[in-house]
Amino acid sequence: MAVVRSVVQGGGGGQGELRRFRGEVYDCFGRRADALFDLVDGICAPITVAGVAYLSLAPGARRGHGAAYAALSAGRIDEGLVRDVLAGYRPEHWRPDFAVDASVWARGDAECSPGRGFYYHPSRHSAGQPIVAGWCYSWLVALSAGHDSWTAPLESRRLAVGDNPNQVAAQQVRGVLTRLPGLPMAALFAFDGGYDPVQLSVELAGTGAQIVVRVRDDRAWFARPVAREGGRGGRPRRHGAKISCADPQTWPVPDVALGIDDEVYGRVRVSAWHRLHPKQRTYREPCGALRIVEGTLIRLQVSRLPGRRDREPKTVWLWWHGPHESDLDLDRVWRAYLRRFDIEHTFRFAKQVLGWTTPKLRSPEQADRWTWLILTALTQLRLARDLVADHRLPWQAPQPAGTLTPGRVRRGFGHLLPRIGTPASAPKPTRPGPGRPKGSRSTPTTRHPAAKKTHVKTQNDENDVKREAKRLAVADRARPPQCPLSTMVLRAIRFCRATSPAESTSSCSWSKPSPTPNWSMRHRPSSAATHPRRGN
Repeated sequence: MAVVRSVVQGGGGGQGELRRFRGEVYDCFGRRADALFDLVDGICAPITVAGVAYLSLAPGARRGHGAAYAALSAGRIDEGLVRDVLAGYRPEHWRPDFAVDASVWARGDAECSPGRGFYYHPSRHSAGQPIVAGWCYSWLVALSAGHDSWTAPLESRRLAVGDNPNQVAAQQVRGVLTRLPGLPMAALFAFDGGYDPVQLSVELAGTGAQIVVRVRDDRAWFARPVAREGGRGGRPRRHGAKISCADPQTWPVPDVALGIDDEVYGRVRVSAWHRLHPKQRTYREPCGALRIVEGTLIRLQVSRLPGRRDREPKTVWLWWHGPHESDLDLDRVWRAYLRRFDIEHTFRFAKQVLGWTTPKLRSPEQADRWTWLILTALTQLRLARDLVADHRLPWQAPQPAGTLTPGRVRRGFGHLLPRIGTPASAPKPTRPGPGRPKGSRSTPTTRHPAAKKTHVKTQNDENDVKREAKRLAVADRARPPQCPLSTMVLRAIRFCRATSPAESTSSCSWSKPSPTPNWSMRHRPSSAATHPRRGN
């Protein structure tokens, strides 16, 4: 927990938690702390955030647009301290369910911005492919227990080009578990289908955390191998019976099953099979054999979807991994995964309303500072949920107290801000600077093309490279020496087989070509074909 050095204003019933949070967030800011904190209040103000400069037009703004850009460019934020503060204000009555997902800050035309890479985007395309150039951020949020879109952001990290998203997510999970000791039950982290369940299971082994990851509906899994009948010898089997998600004939009797009626999703059926493993080539045992990573396969099926009565629900396949299979709670797992979609609402609110990806910032360090301001603004709105009145639009239905959405809370936060005060100091009067010296010229800015991710590194890559190099060296030593002429003949035979696989090798003509072939007559089209009217 952060140590507050600022003075907390007195008075105001029920505002103590929000005031303490504002003071601790202010302590996380180093250089240009006052301007950075004013940006947080500007983000929470009910205005359209079309850029950083527009925050200077918010009601109660005390600094101009120059101070806002200077704060993002030269300000300093203690990221470790911010993570401690956000974790300390997670609601204690929430179940320890979390969601991890990545979102892209598209910067396709920002040639002067370094650190950009190509990442998947669901709605924007580049050269016909669903990818965009920009920065990718991995968020970790705590999920609420109610039917609402509120989340508690706890962690955000920018992925460098070539980083493994699974290893970055595992680092975030370990960091959150360190900051949240004494949880009432084991923490459960939900991931979407873009993550590798095997890598997450291996990276988070020994942490005591549970994970649930969505897997493809055409994937195959294998049970434990059965001993050979009659005591026959041979190499021990590594894989048992095959279980295909797309083939119901291969499904054995579920180890655990659950069937309940839910008022939102109707009839819910959940089936689970323990001690299954997929085939993978990422992790190996110390002896060099591929590791067997076991987990639980879950099949989730609901009878209807909320708000989409005309749409047929699809069957969802999940992978669960925990310290022990007896820790599996099917009712908690399927509800936590479906609540994982709350992080999608958080991304949409942060982008469309708070303007997370709207500013045209140049450096990734500025984007990191702006992202931390967005996370603190989201937490500030959640803490003010019960302190603001419902300032609804004329066509909106009223909402009871305590059930306001993030947008409704932001609309009324401007009326709460004068009552809670601010720990930031007032701006000092100053004079305009001298400006650019007369006759000076600016040099062209360095261009940074977006980098392509060609390979994602894992911990076994170096061992695999050494093993492959050793295999090739042994094969080269065992191969008999060949003269250059025989090598050319073998290459010619392979080329002939590749170009005409239906013909045998004997059909290839090895006659000596003409010393002066008439290439012009062989490859040039006839005059009649080039000019149809000629020769008629």
